[in-house]
Amino acid sequence: MENRGETQDDVAAGSIGDWAACSADPGYRAAVLDLLGALAYGELSAFERLAEDAKLAPDLADKAALARMACAEFQHYQRLHDRLAETGADPQEAMRPFVEPLELFHRMTAPSDWLEGLVKAYVGDAIATDFYREVAVRLDDDTRELVLGVMSDTGHAQFAVDKVRQAIEADPRAGGRLALWGRRLMGEALSQAQRVVAERDALSNLLVGGVQVQGFDLVEVGKMFNRITEAHTRRMAALGLAS
Repeated sequence: MENRGETQDDVAAGSIGDWAACSADPGYRAAVLDLLGALAYGELSAFERLAEDAKLAPDLADKAALARMACAEFQHYQRLHDRLAETGADPQEAMRPFVEPLELFHRMTAPSDWLEGLVKAYVGDAIATDFYREVAVRLDDDTRELVLGVMSDTGHAQFAVDKVRQAIEADPRAGGRLALWGRRLMGEALSQAQRVVAERDALSNLLVGGVQVQGFDLVEVGKMFNRITEAHTRRMAALGLAS
């Protein structure tokens, strides 16, 4: 199963302090509220997606498995919602800037069957995980703990890998179709992520080296997305698909 977190040594090495101290910087506070808003809407969307995918499940066991994962995603959303409220932010307003790009991604990548839905969830969750890992090393201790906690694996990664591999073994022709689908998903996901980063100055500053870095650094953001693309290639291989 894929490791979606970081070790205690990893997170301790780059501590910049706690939320109370770091949030005194308006730029840092704005970046974290953007981050939590994006993550909260992503988790709420994941809950909705898994609930919908459960309708396509071929048997009751698969339907129940996806329902459990959907419940876990909603619990993650609730934690983020509550944290936003604790900071004095309006959770709905914090999420609002990220609704349109994420909904556009889902409209443009609507799966046509059960297998495409599994690959989409696996690829989409993995890209989100990589994105938040990139920024987690620059967060205060309290926010970092929350982000890594809500990015913990709900079991969907291994579930998707097992089901897709079984399907390809049963019908090798499915592999080519799903490989093309995976490439399309990656392209659309990166396009929307790049758009969000470019439009949210505080968030882009945090991603490229902390709030002390001003302006959108296309080179640094490009390097980040290259790392995400390389991780995608490895995950497609885990599915038994060419990237």
